[in-house]
Amino acid sequence: MIKTGIVGAAGYTGGELLRILINHPQARVVWAHSQSQAGKPIAQTHTDLLGDTDLVFAESLPTRAEDWQKIDVVFLCSGHNQSKKFLAENNVPDSVKIIDLSADFRDQSAGFVYGLPELQREAIKKAQKIANPGCFATSIELALLPLAAMGLLQEAVHVSAVTGATGAGQALSDTTHFTWRNSNLSIYKAFGHQHLAEIKMSLAMLQGTFDAPVHFIPYRGDFTRGIMANIYTSCKQTLKEAQMLYENYYASHPFTHVSPHDIDLKQVVNTNKCLLQLQKHGDMLLITSIIDNLTKGASGQAIQNMNLLFGLAEDTGLRLKAAAF
Repeated sequence: MIKTGIVGAAGYTGGELLRILINHPQARVVWAHSQSQAGKPIAQTHTDLLGDTDLVFAESLPTRAEDWQKIDVVFLCSGHNQSKKFLAENNVPDSVKIIDLSADFRDQSAGFVYGLPELQREAIKKAQKIANPGCFATSIELALLPLAAMGLLQEAVHVSAVTGATGAGQALSDTTHFTWRNSNLSIYKAFGHQHLAEIKMSLAMLQGTFDAPVHFIPYRGDFTRGIMANIYTSCKQTLKEAQMLYENYYASHPFTHVSPHDIDLKQVVNTNKCLLQLQKHGDMLLITSIIDNLTKGASGQAIQNMNLLFGLAEDTGLRLKAAAF
């Protein structure tokens, strides 16, 4: 059994990790830490876990090397800029693998490997430290990787994408308050979203010559979870050729699939899937990409990376049921 610890386990990504790990056939949660909920039963915070676990939130983190030896991997689920602080203040031994769900090391600094399995599966298997991709970045990169792999990104890429409220984290803000978010739609960080850097980094890994801009307009949706990204760019291939390219690229990847039909968010909510659908409009290729921002966009992908790190099949514990209706 893979013994796991979670830092920042009271938030959305920490809760999602707990839900999946509790039912994972090859993993066990040893401790889940939360500063705000220390000492309280986990099911009191994540109420859907009532009857599934008797664990309580740990009041303190391991301080001695022998305490760290009780786990094999630690997931860092605290806010951005907190992972660097955590690692500076805690001497995590090399025997413990690290999977960071923040943005702190997505540039692959400090020995971290960017954890998008469809891009870096073999590097992930050998890694000690994984930087889990961002949710928008995951959906957009999966829509573009097959084109980059064949050197077919030649002109600007245009992206319009909408995310559920859980993408903003659990802390309440003006734009996550129910009375503001409900029956509402808005854009934010147009052309300057923080995930653009890792998107460009990932594309450059496959097509180093690509230097055209990625124009990204993110939307806040009035739903809880999920991302739909619509991406278009110039492409000389026919629709049939593009579909074959995408199907071949993802043939060995268990969670990314190309649909011949229109797709909708409920097909992926609560799953670790990414569904792609292609359309050709003149010289433009339109790629629609849908994921759940908390599973494939965060905690599910983190566990997919854990499976790779420990030699398990990628989909172990991740064959999850979609909301569907």
